[in-house]
Amino acid sequence: MRVLVLGGTSFIGRRVVERLHERGDQVAVAHRGKTEPAHWVPALHIHADRQNFRSRASQIHAFGAEAVVDSNALTGADVDAVTGVLPDVPTVVLSSQDVYQAITALRAGRCDASVPLDESGELRRDRYPYRGRGYDGVPDDYEKLDVEERWLPRGAAVLRLPMVYGPHDDQQREDPILRRILSGSTAIPVGEGTLLWTRAHVDDVARAVLAAIDTRAADGRAVNIGEERVFPIRSWYQHILDAAGSSAELVTVPDSAVPADLSISKAHPQHLLASVRLASDLLDWTAGDPATRVKESVGWHLEQAHQSSWSPDQQSTDEAALASG
Repeated sequence: MRVLVLGGTSFIGRRVVERLHERGDQVAVAHRGKTEPAHWVPALHIHADRQNFRSRASQIHAFGAEAVVDSNALTGADVDAVTGVLPDVPTVVLSSQDVYQAITALRAGRCDASVPLDESGELRRDRYPYRGRGYDGVPDDYEKLDVEERWLPRGAAVLRLPMVYGPHDDQQREDPILRRILSGSTAIPVGEGTLLWTRAHVDDVARAVLAAIDTRAADGRAVNIGEERVFPIRSWYQHILDAAGSSAELVTVPDSAVPADLSISKAHPQHLLASVRLASDLLDWTAGDPATRVKESVGWHLEQAHQSSWSPDQQSTDEAALASG
């Protein structure tokens, strides 16, 4: 099969491209050219910013894609810029479980939604959740609801992703624990850590994308992706420590003292636990064992770590937090 991937050179898109190549598909990757992995799988690279996508229309058409994966549409404008150029073929779009009202409740410190969240759950009442926050790489008009509202009527399969971890994770979700391990910390200050937040390994997400391409059963629908077995945040931290072979202890401190990079271990009245039953039923897909996946991910990240980025100020913050307990 000939598959065109929009984005596709970092983290989730990168793993999707690798999976497609492994099974023998021909892949074209349309991206800005800012990140291009060295010694990577063979693929046709089409350098195209979304806002100038029409300038590459002849290359897009010449490739003759039989399926499209949109791995990095962040805004409604991102979709508008490409839909008039892309071929009318089965399309899989990566969205986020931040479309649910539960994410707003989590950030506000209240509970608005029962869990597990299924695909009929209440969507966010507010729009543009990161506007004005200045997050690196996140535009002010970031809005996966806008992305879904444009793609779903076109028959695309929309995969709502949870917290995704694994090799090449640009958000470095395991880093708060791993940096402390590498710095030699023996005690890590955390909150009660009871939050349930669905996660998924990047390779399992890539497998879900391929399943959506192959089965077509999710066309025109939004489907939650994630691990069926979800451990609380504190247990996840412990799994990271165990996978790294660390004897460091997680020490409970008051929420007011929890370091900022460990804030998800504080007490939160709203959980982000998603039901993935529809993905199992429609796509015949299930995620791998969480403990095994964490071990794989931690192993990869430790192999890449040449030194700790831990600073004296961070160490002082931890020491003050531990003293407060």
